[in-house]
Amino acid sequence: MDRASLRALSHDDLISVILAQAEVIAQQNTQIAGLHSTIDRLEKRIAELEEKLGQPPKTPDNSSLPPSAGHKPNLPERKPKGRKGRPGVTRALAADPDRVIEAMAAQCPHCEAALAEADQGDFHAYDHIDLPPIKPITIRINLHRGICPCCEGRFTAPAPQGMEPGSPFGPGICALVIHLHITQAISFERLKDIMKTIFGLDISEGAIANILERAQTPMLAAAERIADEVRAAEVVASDETSARVAGRKWWQWVMHCSTAIYHVIADTRGACVITDFLGDAQPDVWVADRYGAQNGHGKQRQVCLAHLLRDAQYAIDCGDMVFAPAFKALLKRACNIGKRRDRLKDATLLDYHRRLDRDLTDLLRRNVVHPQGRKLVRAIKKCRNDLFVFMTRRDVPTTNNGSERALRMSVIFRKVTGCFRSVWGAKLYAATVSVIATGKLHGKTALKAIADVINPPTVLNRAA
Repeated sequence: MDRASLRALSHDDLISVILAQAEVIAQQNTQIAGLHSTIDRLEKRIAELEEKLGQPPKTPDNSSLPPSAGHKPNLPERKPKGRKGRPGVTRALAADPDRVIEAMAAQCPHCEAALAEADQGDFHAYDHIDLPPIKPITIRINLHRGICPCCEGRFTAPAPQGMEPGSPFGPGICALVIHLHITQAISFERLKDIMKTIFGLDISEGAIANILERAQTPMLAAAERIADEVRAAEVVASDETSARVAGRKWWQWVMHCSTAIYHVIADTRGACVITDFLGDAQPDVWVADRYGAQNGHGKQRQVCLAHLLRDAQYAIDCGDMVFAPAFKALLKRACNIGKRRDRLKDATLLDYHRRLDRDLTDLLRRNVVHPQGRKLVRAIKKCRNDLFVFMTRRDVPTTNNGSERALRMSVIFRKVTGCFRSVWGAKLYAATVSVIATGKLHGKTALKAIADVINPPTVLNRAA
């Protein structure tokens, strides 16, 4: 509106125009303030992304990424070299062969003269190894019945122990099915084909599912006994990895000691899994990484030094040269001492512990400028009392690699199968893996450990 139009307006109209313009100005001011806030947020985000662009990538060597997530470089081309010779090695002959064949020559291959046994005193021995035809053993049970001649009551003979009516598949087949499915991650369809091709046994996928479901009760009972053994231990280590159950993300936890390994699959990664497992028990030392849910479950905690070594390496890769290199060297020195604990006296270990603690105090006092170095310093200050517990307790490991190894089989199972279709299947898997891993600690094979649970040796002895 031009000046002439404004002069032509009445007093009331002019006030209305001014108020309308003031409202527009207020709306514009609000919009401008919102745009400034958006610009500040975007500038901060750009700065964060630019900082990340300058950081090195995380690899299995400087983070908790699994080795499978790393990229292996191509090996350099090598010029072919002559292979050095070495003494030949042949397979050792079997100590107790099942059968021996004395192969005699009937005539000389040169002059065709007849040969007698006395002419062949020397011989060359070798083994020929093969598998016999594999065929399941089928036992027909005839339960005789009749009428008692004394009381005229009807009777049926009792079934042989371990061969009661119901499923036709015995404990040997059941143990093999569970073993192949759990440890080899073989699907029901492929397992059905294997049983038919190798063993000549027709078994449906439904029968396989029934075998697994029937094994749930003894497996869960055996797993609970393993859990009791872990709870009673003075030193317990723990870790967790993701799992997939019925299309949702769950977590598989492992808690183990030197004599038992217990697995549980839960729908949470929270500390409640461990507290529910421990109940009123509290171990002397809890070994784990720095994940918050793993803290506060033991009287003391030993932090995994392998995780800290990778964190220190990442800070070095980012450019911190003040704290991270010296801290990494300190951790390596501590790990080397831990490897020699069995040859060192208690007084020597205590002296080493004082030196390590003193050197760590000096490192934490350094003026660290690099952001990644400062981040590492803050993390170490929070757990500094949990670094060297193993120096005064010989039964405490320096790292949590035992837990990672205990979960490795389950990670492979997850990648091969994708997920568990049911909650009971996940519980059965956790219980069975607990039985297998604990059995391995005591020198049992997976098949033997499973068989001992679903068909205890005491039952076999009574049946014999």
